[in-house]
Amino acid sequence: MDLPGSPDSIEVAAALIFHQGRLLLTRRHSHAHLGGLWEFPGGKREPGESWEACAIREIREELGVEISVGLLFDSLTHVYPEKTVHLKFFIGRLLQGEPRLLGCAACQWITRDELDQFAFPAADARLLGKLKSPRNSLWADSLSIDRKPTPFVRLHPGGIRPAGDHNPP
Repeated sequence: MDLPGSPDSIEVAAALIFHQGRLLLTRRHSHAHLGGLWEFPGGKREPGESWEACAIREIREELGVEISVGLLFDSLTHVYPEKTVHLKFFIGRLLQGEPRLLGCAACQWITRDELDQFAFPAADARLLGKLKSPRNSLWADSLSIDRKPTPFVRLHPGGIRPAGDHNPP
């Protein structure tokens, strides 16, 4: 298995963005690695970038929306024939904007029952199992997430800080 940072290894941060009982998915461009498959928005981590900052930046670039990033939901490594992918999935909150197709082929808000209607990369199999579980309360919690005091963070020019902190560092 490749170590993080090796030439055949990439690090990816993604966010599980729930809104009104639905989860946001994006579809990869057909010409990209794993083209045409659906995924959770996010992308490759840049050198020196925190995982949380990566998720925020990538979603801004792909969808033109602002999110905050909360707790780490899952972390995994998957070996494809051509590369090893190290993934971290965070709970995200939509703060501002409506998703636009800036860096993906499509996007869609879905319910738990609709998850099986979409084709995902093999790396997402374990995560999908957790999301489909009836014991997973994220789907219901998303209906009231804006009213909950959750430890989310936002990306600011001065770095990452709690979403409720509006004062410059």
